[in-house]
Amino acid sequence: MRVPPLRNLFFAVVVVSGLASCAELPNDVGVRRYRAAVQAWRPSHFPMLASWHDDPTIRGEWKIVINLTTQQAFFYRGKVLVGTSSISSGRLDFETPPGKYRVIQKDEHHISSQYGIYVARSGAVLVHDADTKKTPRPTGARFVGASMPYFMRFTGGYGMHAGFVPRYRASHGCIRMPAMMAKHFFDAAEIGTRVEVIEPSTGVQR
Repeated sequence: MRVPPLRNLFFAVVVVSGLASCAELPNDVGVRRYRAAVQAWRPSHFPMLASWHDDPTIRGEWKIVINLTTQQAFFYRGKVLVGTSSISSGRLDFETPPGKYRVIQKDEHHISSQYGIYVARSGAVLVHDADTKKTPRPTGARFVGASMPYFMRFTGGYGMHAGFVPRYRASHGCIRMPAMMAKHFFDAAEIGTRVEVIEPSTGVQR
């Protein structure tokens, strides 16, 4: 049975939102690249996390801690842990850079300007997982950027957003979270909220 063009495009967008959502710029982290690459495709054996018990009355600075080794994220109000979530960070050659940052942009309906798909006028997908900087645009095709809901940028082309979260590192550098948890983190955080990305197993923790 032939899938109608519009429906075909809808499913394509859904797929690319899960598989191609990521940071907009690849990462070059020097010597840390080799260390991260060792674990890039290794399945995570740490428990899946998804809990949120926030209390806005708690005093103290807000902070998000992203642990690349365990593929988990934590939201703190002061010293109180109020939210935990499993994540999927940057894969081989697109490793998420460890460091201390702050939320510098929030965009609930963010669309990637670099990663997505090329589609024909009929709606048929011509190229999956396209990179506008590297993938030639087929004649007559148009680019559809990957959807990155609840996007929070913390440095350069890197941020947190809702997306497909397998049990391994799979993004182009961003921190993917389950949609509900991404929304919780997005709603609670503000511009300026601290973000610490750590990788204890490699000794990269600033």
